[in-house]
Amino acid sequence: MDTPRVLIIAGSDSGGGAGIQADIKTVTMLGGHAMTAITAITAQNTLGVQAVMPVPAEMVIAQIDSVVSDIGVDAVKIGMIGSAETAHAVADRLERLAGLPIVFDPVMVATSGDALADAGTIAAFERLVRIATLTTPNLPELEALNSLSLWEREGAAQQRKGEGREDRNIADDPHPSHAFGVGPFPLPKGEGARALLIKGGHGARKILIDRLIIDGEEVASWEAPRIATTGTHGTGCTLASAIATYLARGAPLRVAVTRARQFVRMALQDAPGLGAGHGPMGHQQVRLDLGPGARFNQVTIGMADYAASRDFYALLGLRQIVGTDDAHYARFEAAGGATLSIESGARPILFFECEGLDAEVARLQEAGVTFEQLPTDQPWLWREARLTDPAGNAVCLYQADENRRFPPWRLPDA
Repeated sequence: MDTPRVLIIAGSDSGGGAGIQADIKTVTMLGGHAMTAITAITAQNTLGVQAVMPVPAEMVIAQIDSVVSDIGVDAVKIGMIGSAETAHAVADRLERLAGLPIVFDPVMVATSGDALADAGTIAAFERLVRIATLTTPNLPELEALNSLSLWEREGAAQQRKGEGREDRNIADDPHPSHAFGVGPFPLPKGEGARALLIKGGHGARKILIDRLIIDGEEVASWEAPRIATTGTHGTGCTLASAIATYLARGAPLRVAVTRARQFVRMALQDAPGLGAGHGPMGHQQVRLDLGPGARFNQVTIGMADYAASRDFYALLGLRQIVGTDDAHYARFEAAGGATLSIESGARPILFFECEGLDAEVARLQEAGVTFEQLPTDQPWLWREARLTDPAGNAVCLYQADENRRFPPWRLPDA
């Protein structure tokens, strides 16, 4: 499907950082079409939530029926639900859409700490968890779900108390299956099974760990350093919507989570620094970093005079993001996110980034394309495959994730 259709059932954020606004931006930047069923209207900004007005359940259902009956839907993302009545009504509707990927972000508390769900609404989450393909709780949300007996802790709380480690959290547990048993409703087995993505962002460690749990067992985990930014409003909404978009494209669950996490991290790196509190992320800047197909986002050209070339591209408005002490290499970022490298003695090379580099290389080899270099990990943290086009121009297919625009050695003032 060229344009995956993603239905978002969530609340509106007047500050534009989270909720429906973050969801729409995410789906749009990833090439999908976002449809909405708004469950609540909020007055909020980077400092907190000032007012909440739930939308009546019948109006939420009317929005769902309207878009599904005409446009259709390939995946659903559920965020802030508004009320227990709405939770049950949404569950009734979605139960009819058998086989549709559903990502449930059990929103209970805003980034600012303000409550977005009462006890009755949280209790009604059980039905949404049952029908969701993936539920994405952060650590406080997971604790709340556990208190409702959605999952058994198998004595994990007593173990934590007995060890005297009050800062210990589930995302840091080396054996997460010890903390999550099969609860009152067993989770199916297998890659397509309903699952939990336990987000580690609320943990205290500098290295964050997200864990994918299926049927009480960890099947995948992702580690990455914490990004130093206050622009974290809407991270959970963004992650869940990105996962839903990739599932709508037909990506396997682990691939969808991997790519969605990359989108979140790029948007955090590009947070614009708006507001006096927890500001919005930079969704609008993640343009050439993710998406289907080969993305033309980097060119390397030769140069003879480092200072002259550097000053020329700076004058054009490009921002230097990488440099070397011996002045033989520099990389610049242009508006929109494309990058340009100048290198002493280099011949021009066109770079196309691929989400699944190895699979793309295999596809091209089957079509008869010859590679001078098969996918190889490079010291500069890119995985590259090299070839030439019919006219002899150098081409590189690669995968760099964050490291094209945000390598560890990115210049501090960039």
